[in-house]
Amino acid sequence: MEIQTKAYGLIDVDERQKIIFPTGILGFENLKEYALLDASQQPFYWLQSLDMSEIAFVLINPLIFRPDYTPDVSAAELQEINLTADDKENSLIFTIVTIPEDQSRMTANLQGPVIINRKERIARQCISTNAKWQTQHFILDELAALKDSVC
Repeated sequence: MEIQTKAYGLIDVDERQKIIFPTGILGFENLKEYALLDASQQPFYWLQSLDMSEIAFVLINPLIFRPDYTPDVSAAELQEINLTADDKENSLIFTIVTIPEDQSRMTANLQGPVIINRKERIARQCISTNAKWQTQHFILDELAALKDSVC
């Protein structure tokens, strides 16, 4: 299918890249259909709205910079997308990235993970109940701390 994207203009994507958010994303509850796209810069992804081409989110797998990350979300939220907490095989976990003008200060929202049921291609932005996870984790700082702890 052809879609209009914020980052790449008009592109062709596989139907399997389409993800439905039955309750939308926080602040964008009216937008339900998205496409998950590889970004030109790894390890990032684009979550492109199919309802409004101007709306797209940058995502990252939080385990890249926080290997200790667990989403700690309610069973009820997971049930909405037909998952359980121990269903690792069918779930993908991402966090939304905010990239300011000074890109070295980009942050990830670990308090509001995006969890995708990869088999059914439905998703939900959940709320972590763990106070350790905040809305702004500085990705490069976390990567530096991870590198220092490994050495």
